[in-house]
Amino acid sequence: MSRKVVRSSKFRHVFGQAVKADQCYDDIRISQMTWDSNFCSVNPKFVAMIVDASGGGAFMVLPLSKTGRIDMSYPTVCGHTGPVLDIEFCPHNDNIIASGSEDCSVMIWEIPEGGLTSPLTDPVVKLEGHSKRVGILSWHPTAHNVLMSAGCDNVVILWNVARGDAVVRIDTVHTDLIYSACWNRDGSWILTSCKDKTLRVLDPRKGTVLYKNFGEALTLQELDTSSGVLLPFFDPDTGVVYLCGKGDSSIRYFEVTDEAPYVHYLSMYSSKESQKGMGYMPKRGLEVNKCEIARFYKLHERKCEPIVMTVPRKSDLFQEDLYPDTVGPEPSAEADEWFEGKEAPPNLISLKDGFVATTKAKEFKVHKSLLKTTTASAGNQHDSSGCVSVPQEVQSLRKEVKDLKEALEELTTRVKELESKH
Repeated sequence: MSRKVVRSSKFRHVFGQAVKADQCYDDIRISQMTWDSNFCSVNPKFVAMIVDASGGGAFMVLPLSKTGRIDMSYPTVCGHTGPVLDIEFCPHNDNIIASGSEDCSVMIWEIPEGGLTSPLTDPVVKLEGHSKRVGILSWHPTAHNVLMSAGCDNVVILWNVARGDAVVRIDTVHTDLIYSACWNRDGSWILTSCKDKTLRVLDPRKGTVLYKNFGEALTLQELDTSSGVLLPFFDPDTGVVYLCGKGDSSIRYFEVTDEAPYVHYLSMYSSKESQKGMGYMPKRGLEVNKCEIARFYKLHERKCEPIVMTVPRKSDLFQEDLYPDTVGPEPSAEADEWFEGKEAPPNLISLKDGFVATTKAKEFKVHKSLLKTTTASAGNQHDSSGCVSVPQEVQSLRKEVKDLKEALEELTTRVKELESKH
């Protein structure tokens, strides 16, 4: 009598669970745009979501703790003149976020500690180089201030954000619309998928194609007949890949191994409502004492709902087999060094006592020439590298000037009304 041998895996019993209703973010008008990006980005401090906005594009940034009903008048980041298509937090500074828009521009924003108290309209840096809408953004995983953008002009640009420079422009490789683009773990390769049905592995510094189409697939996994776009999230620490179907109501997850059949179905989290987008929390933002191995932020029509993936364990001690050292927030190279060829393997951290920032978040610095009018108000706050940090005073001065202008306009209108009466 043969006995079926079950493959042993510590992730076989991973289960997904939505948080309680009071831990969701309610009454948010999620963007109605038909675009294939995540519409959401999250880190241990904030959750950001692209929202509907009249007369331009906007996204909302909330502190993680600000759950419950969000007031209609809550301030947004609203500097784009067209709808926002993609947003992504910087992995090396939790207060910096990039946004790409239908207005063909990429903007870099600095979110104040504690979140926004007034609408944010002025970006720290505006990056212009695409001739059509910008729908894909991805920060370099290990090099500081390197950002990749891809637009509907079939062009991929690598930016040195601190200088505002388009250092590498890959414009002859893709013959059609770029569907997605991502980095490998240390940022030495870029993988793109394209409407011409070709996958390409690119050398990011040279902009050349290293591999195309890869021949036969190692394995093929049939899912279903849904036409929704799959948003994949891969955890290299555990080898688990999560597939979230846009417009679908489920998250399927699989374990990827080095031996045939390579992909092993684990389970599926299902709910009643479909998802319009999905945010994925970095490892350092998880609750390790609860054996949480992933957390998603699921966007509904009018709310954002966190979903926690947990490995059931009886002990509440730190489970070393579930949490190998993971990528930390400290970059391995500066932008200039990386573009000049420096290799940048990730700096790993232990999650044994939960993530605690031991060093100050990597300060976002902008080259002097970029600041133009704001340099004067920034005073002499520059370092030996000839860079100027963007202080909070600049933001408050801009707001003060704006308020004064509005007050002056009101007074002028009042004077005219009084003059007309007499």
